Amino acid sequence: MSDTPIDSEKRTWLIATSCAGVVGGVATAVPFVSTFQPSERAKAAGAPVEVDISTLKPGEKITVEWRGKPVWIVRRTPEQLAALPKIDPELADPKSERHPEQFTPPYARNEWRSIKPEIFVAIGICTHLGCSPSDKFTPGPQPSLPSDWPGGWLCPCHGSTFDMAGRVFKNKPAPDNLEIPPHMYLSDTRLLIGEDKKA
Repeated sequence: MSDTPIDSEKRTWLIATSCAGVVGGVATAVPFVSTFQPSERAKAAGAPVEVDISTLKPGEKITVEWRGKPVWIVRRTPEQLAALPKIDPELADPKSERHPEQFTPPYARNEWRSIKPEIFVAIGICTHLGCSPSDKFTPGPQPSLPSDWPGGWLCPCHGSTFDMAGRVFKNKPAPDNLEIPPHMYLSDTRLLIGEDKKA
């Protein structure tokens, strides 16, 4: 059997087809692999958001986005937690009994409105007209706040005030406490916002 060399035209054709096959394979694989990642549309529709809270210090807040809404995560101080039961008489719904299915999941129907007392998770939208309240964590007299202010949030639009558990004070425009989104702990330092199957 004799060795016949492949002519240069055939060799060029073979190389070109092999390269086209590789490029085509990669072009097919990339979109396929990318389908494993949640799309922007899926995120907007409510895909869960994972949050690392390992660096969150007492008295600090971080904000993440879920379903196009701001979600606040606050690590409350021991002083902030101790103040919560003392202001129950000043609140419109201290035990979150109004519309509990809509605003407070079962695992957050407690004094802290949270799974763990120190970590508070809430949607940062006022239940009056949808404004985003401002942080007013420092207790004491301040502009637009009472002299015995315990710390919490002030909605600048119409003056609704919320305590450090997102509970609305009496005689304010906001009809309900801040909404608690579905959430769960994946570990001591990782939260999943938007899903609560294990909670």
